[in-house]
Amino acid sequence: MIDVIISQIIFIASLLCFTVGGIGALLLRKNDAIANIWSNFFAILASLFGLSFAALAVMSGGDTSFSIGAFSLPFFSLSFHIDQLSAFFIFIISLISLFCSVYAIGYVKHFYKKYDIGVLGFFYNMFILGMLLVASSSNWLFFLVAWEIMSIASYFLVIYDRHDQNNVRAGFLYLIMTHVGTAFIILAALLLYKFTGSFDFASIQSASLLIPAPIKNIIFIFAIIGFGTKSGIIPFHIWLPDAHPAAPSHVSALMSGVMIKTGIYMMIRIFLYMIWPVPVWWGLALLVLGSVSSLLGVLYALTEHDIKRLLAYHSIENIGIILLGLGSALTFLSLGMPSLALLGFTAALFHTLNHAIFKSLLFLGAGSVISQTHTRNMEEYGGLIKYMPYTALFFLIGSMAISALPPFNGFFSEWLTFQSLFAGITLLSFYEKWIFILASGSLAFTGGLALACFVKAFGATFLARPRSSHVSHAKESSLSLRIGMASLALLCLLLGIGSGVMTVVLEGVGKNMAVFKNAASVVSLSGQHIVVGKNFASVSLPLLALFFMVTGGLVIYITKFIINKHQKVENNITWDCGTDLTERMEITATGFSRSIILIFRGILRPSIQHDIQYHDAQSRYLPKSRTVILKVHDVYRYYFYQPLHLAVNAVSSRVKNIQSGNTNAYILYIFIALIITLLSVLWK
Repeated sequence: MIDVIISQIIFIASLLCFTVGGIGALLLRKNDAIANIWSNFFAILASLFGLSFAALAVMSGGDTSFSIGAFSLPFFSLSFHIDQLSAFFIFIISLISLFCSVYAIGYVKHFYKKYDIGVLGFFYNMFILGMLLVASSSNWLFFLVAWEIMSIASYFLVIYDRHDQNNVRAGFLYLIMTHVGTAFIILAALLLYKFTGSFDFASIQSASLLIPAPIKNIIFIFAIIGFGTKSGIIPFHIWLPDAHPAAPSHVSALMSGVMIKTGIYMMIRIFLYMIWPVPVWWGLALLVLGSVSSLLGVLYALTEHDIKRLLAYHSIENIGIILLGLGSALTFLSLGMPSLALLGFTAALFHTLNHAIFKSLLFLGAGSVISQTHTRNMEEYGGLIKYMPYTALFFLIGSMAISALPPFNGFFSEWLTFQSLFAGITLLSFYEKWIFILASGSLAFTGGLALACFVKAFGATFLARPRSSHVSHAKESSLSLRIGMASLALLCLLLGIGSGVMTVVLEGVGKNMAVFKNAASVVSLSGQHIVVGKNFASVSLPLLALFFMVTGGLVIYITKFIINKHQKVENNITWDCGTDLTERMEITATGFSRSIILIFRGILRPSIQHDIQYHDAQSRYLPKSRTVILKVHDVYRYYFYQPLHLAVNAVSSRVKNIQSGNTNAYILYIFIALIITLLSVLWK
């Protein structure tokens, strides 16, 4: 009992610290430095409280559910219900918030005297507070309030750099899409209330058998649209590539690494907690959505040369990978295979954690580069490894992790996802098997294309020679930025090496849910090996890490002390047939990705523009410069959202004609409405 009370106090302390940090920053807004320190100090303190609480809840291994009734009305209860699943997401939110807040202490300084730092601190703390409330709410009305706090705060963070009109437009699109999603969430909640008579999550779970199957299917579709919009699932993703780059980089890290996962959290809550059991096609639909999102997300990322837009599209890709694990879990559960379902669910949770870490690291690395070069265009980078060696190292680690290269954390969660998909190929019927085959192929393609994309991103940014004057003024980032990035980079390695232990912990989170109570563990630890099933697959991340370290050490030793020992090495200018090397001879980001884009031109629909400048009209055979512009249109925006936008405008222009200003016409409208109302009452 004492442990429960202490846990409650720690959690409430976390919420209060975020509140104090936000309100205090607003009150101290006249002094930029004090407002910055105040807001981030309390965000760090609150995150430490959240980490302590969540780690205690997840690691305890037992049922850690508890409720705090603070305020209650007939339909609204300000109460918290936190089980191990909630605690796991609170852990992720607090972990990323901690390092982003440390990073922000130095990063926010370049906004001094330009924007109101107190406003930034207020909405930053409210944003994280909203995410914590979403993960801990126990009823739909309280959840919707928390969801709005998170959404509105993040909107004001997206438009914080309001002098750039692109950011304002990105924020407006985000606001529209997030509230379209919220409308579908409200419809799903109202349907659940109609058939269960309650907005409380636990009460809905108890009465879930009262919900007819067709209504469940409608709820599923509404939930996919509502929460899929927030998560950036294709085709509801159009706000994400614009909004994430517009926000300050530490906010982009939180939005990409954490906020979009709140949609995943609520999908799990609805599908596996509130309205279980569910039909098989739900899981198969998630597999299809995951396959499309992962593959198209990485393809669109390959076309981008804005470093933050590139990372934003990779968020769509990784949400797709998480859906592959969740979809396989739903499918196996519906077919009565709880152990394999637990495998897919564990893979989804593990990739949720891993993506939060390495994507936040990459956004912080990108922010470090942008703060020094003042541009997001990778074509204007090059050679930054000489000026920002620590940032380059941390970005390289994040790139290797997101590309699923061992021994970093991204490798094992994708490997575990593969194992769940391979199990479906082996055991399921014909049409289900083919969906799993397509999902496996999509994941394999995604892994290869992600590696190519980050070869482009790292090479174009940090290697070769500077391609513009922006680079020559760059210098290594300040200490707080390096601490934030270094901590996340270290976690990428530690979670990779300790993936076996982490898998056991995450299986425990799954087993705490009622649907997995009877599931036997498929993943086991055998010495240093993680084994999936009997004689099926095994891997050892510690041994892989040792192998790479020994191999790397041998290569360095042989190169330095054996090969070069008897050779004289001179550093000099590279000879190129009498021509000095210049930055114009480097392969650009456009040139690197062009061939891949053309291979997938049927999907991406690229357009190529040539811009040629001549010295004068007579020298058309001797151009001064040639520029190739490769543009790719988002097919969903171009073929679905733009026609929909035009149709809505057309209907609106017709409807507004009823506002004639004629009083007699308005009386006629009222009379017709009354007649229709009376007829509907008589019909009943």
